Amino acid sequence: MSAPEQSIGRRPGFVAGFAMAVAFFTRIPIGTPAEADWQLAQAAWAFPLVGAGVGAVAAFVFVIAQLIGLGDWPAALLAVTASLVLTGALHEDGLADSADGLFGGADRDRRLAIMRDSRHGTFAVLALVLSVALRASALAQIGEVVFAGLALVAAHAGSRALLAAAMWALPPARRDGLGAAAGRPRPASVVAALAIAFAIGAAALGPLHGVIAIAIAAAAVASAAATARRRIGGYTGDTLGAFQQIGEIAMLLAATGLR
Repeated sequence: MSAPEQSIGRRPGFVAGFAMAVAFFTRIPIGTPAEADWQLAQAAWAFPLVGAGVGAVAAFVFVIAQLIGLGDWPAALLAVTASLVLTGALHEDGLADSADGLFGGADRDRRLAIMRDSRHGTFAVLALVLSVALRASALAQIGEVVFAGLALVAAHAGSRALLAAAMWALPPARRDGLGAAAGRPRPASVVAALAIAFAIGAAALGPLHGVIAIAIAAAAVASAAATARRRIGGYTGDTLGAFQQIGEIAMLLAATGLR
């Protein structure tokens, strides 16, 4: 076994694993020691923690916008924009590519080829518009500043924890690309990610409401994952982005009805 293959078997420590997840999910310029030696799946437990941080930044922007009197809709759109800037629209790009590929290709190979094309078509544009509109409208509908901010934290944490579950449940659709390179998370890491997400959701939305919101998001992501498996044979980096967006939207909409 070569040295790189041996190093893949190692697991990063707590700090390095968290740093790896931060470096992948955000544009924060953080270095991770020997990050090329580790697979993203080994940091799956940290996904909801990074998500909570992204949600906290979006919530802060929402609160500030409300405090200076901008109103519900401008505050909601600014909060969504803040998350886009912090993540570099990573998940939105995946959603757009997935929408074009999954629904614009006639067969598996064509769908995968479309998803690798950086150009966006009609399905991509519609998916992006709906994503931003649904998230902003949910926040504007909630209106109440503190609860909306907490809902953002819960939605960002929960939706990213579900990525760990999707990476464990689905095979990579390609032999190369992010899906194959990311690896498969250990069951214990998936359980840890989900436990952290449930704890954050319970703290933010209340024990019962938090569980309900994450369960609704899980059902929505499971449906999307089943579609990806049926149409392309598994997941790619793009479909993971789509899963995150679907989970976040579902949790925010659920919070709207639970407030």
